[in-house]
Amino acid sequence: MLKLCPAATQARDRNSTRGDWKLRTITLLIIVGGKSSRLGYDKRFVEVGGIGLLENILSKAAAEDFAEIFLCVEDDLPTLKSLAKKFGAKLLVDTVKDSGPMAGLANGLARIKTDWALAVSSDMPFFNFDAVRPLTKKFSATQAIVSVVSNRRQVLAAFYRRELAEVFKRELAGGQRKIFAAIKKVPHEFAELQMNEATFFNVNTPADLRLARGRAANISRTTPIISIVAPASGTGKTTFIERLIKVFSAQGLRVGVIKSDAHGFYLDVEGKDSHRFQTAGARNVAVVSPQGWFMIQRTDERENFSTIAEKMSGVDLILTESRTHGTCPAISLWRGRGEVIASEQVAAIFTSEPAAAPDDIYRFDLNDLAAAERICRFLAVLG
Repeated sequence: MLKLCPAATQARDRNSTRGDWKLRTITLLIIVGGKSSRLGYDKRFVEVGGIGLLENILSKAAAEDFAEIFLCVEDDLPTLKSLAKKFGAKLLVDTVKDSGPMAGLANGLARIKTDWALAVSSDMPFFNFDAVRPLTKKFSATQAIVSVVSNRRQVLAAFYRRELAEVFKRELAGGQRKIFAAIKKVPHEFAELQMNEATFFNVNTPADLRLARGRAANISRTTPIISIVAPASGTGKTTFIERLIKVFSAQGLRVGVIKSDAHGFYLDVEGKDSHRFQTAGARNVAVVSPQGWFMIQRTDERENFSTIAEKMSGVDLILTESRTHGTCPAISLWRGRGEVIASEQVAAIFTSEPAAAPDDIYRFDLNDLAAAERICRFLAVLG
């Protein structure tokens, strides 16, 4: 198996000619499909980060220099035709119906003029073409080069020779619909990419969509925010956050915390200078010492967490604690008391009763610290 580091290869490529860096000798096949059976509705037009999944991959593809771009689809809806025209792609309707991604791949390879095609799925919101660019340096006598990330084969982030069109057609005629089953019958290579697996994250289920939207919310922020929410006190929000702080701090990450207090608070001590300034009517009072500083700011109404987070500097991640719905993305904690918080901004639930929690959200045991770290890293764009 080939082992490639995209970052290093990209650095070398950018110092070479632009033609080597671009994918201009490759045809792109975007395998679109249309069933979306696990999601429950057409995911091609579902928005993540303010843009539809299909439009997202098309806009990224249009910024490259592919020889041609084909949208391999099961139907030719007007919306698909419009998107194809907008981004200079060609719509290619499957000739073999109801046969999954292999039908689109077979049909696309039969139409290309280049020796190689890159096939990608349309449901990867965080995919970028830099991830697979190093594989173009490995073209040889093989007929397929498949990306592997974290031991997972990505058959729809792979390069295929056009001769494979006939192989896939024969497999379809024989009732085979699994792409990898066909690949095993021809010369092929696996290319292990030493990179973030979130690049290849697919939106297949409602739970996937929640995670994707949560991560997308943090991509545009200077510092990522994750809200820890629960419907009742005593659920363990403070303990949950405390454990995460220890884990991330041990890894060298700087963590900030914003806590919600519905009852009001008072940090000062009567008789101190800072207290006298506040009593006199000062709007803001700051106290600075060699060890740190704090500032009390009076507000006419409650500030939202995002505004406060923008004022917090010197941290890599901000965790907030609240008994409300919090800021997107949120992690919901539940011990069976009160109604579980499962609003749109909730990306995952950690609970003492996983079986009783909503099934359209990823559910974990309340004490599963490894899962909590993994989910937070994904949502915070830290991995």
